[in-house]
Amino acid sequence: MKFLSYAFAALVALASPVLAADGNDYLTIQLKSGPVVIELLPKIAPKSVERLEKLASEGKYDNVAFHRVIEGFMAQTGDVQYGNMKKGYDASRVGTGSSDLPNLPAEFSKTPFVRGTVGMARTQDPNSANSQFFIMFGDGAFLNGQYTVVGKVVSGMDNVDKIKRGQGSNGEVSDPDRMIKVTVGRPAK
Repeated sequence: MKFLSYAFAALVALASPVLAADGNDYLTIQLKSGPVVIELLPKIAPKSVERLEKLASEGKYDNVAFHRVIEGFMAQTGDVQYGNMKKGYDASRVGTGSSDLPNLPAEFSKTPFVRGTVGMARTQDPNSANSQFFIMFGDGAFLNGQYTVVGKVVSGMDNVDKIKRGQGSNGEVSDPDRMIKVTVGRPAK
């Protein structure tokens, strides 16, 4: 019987290897409304996952603003250069910064952009993702194959839905919400 359980588990793992995360490949983002748990997808975006985990483990994402938030589309954050609301926040430059690490190559996949998908933000250059990422409020098929999918929200999407929306033409947010603390791993129960 034990063999059948292992065999079944192996078949399940083989059936969905693209979306299976490793045991520790989670980010927990603490928002003012509560935690958001993101399952990272290292099998489809290993370099991007490694980057997010590195920046989170170094505390670089703590207090970083959701600087661009568009109703029905997405909430963007992760500008560790200009977006830290406790030190160095620059409202005129937030969204243009990155980390001090080199840009990442595109890791496009067939994984679709749907509600809860987490993608790497970039410029017009497909190989310009660095530290910024976004969480989808709804489906965005027009992004499929054009942006790197790095993860998916597995709990706390109701907290994502409470992020303050932008009023500007490009979703710019005045007095934005922020990621209070970002940690690698699932939250303690």
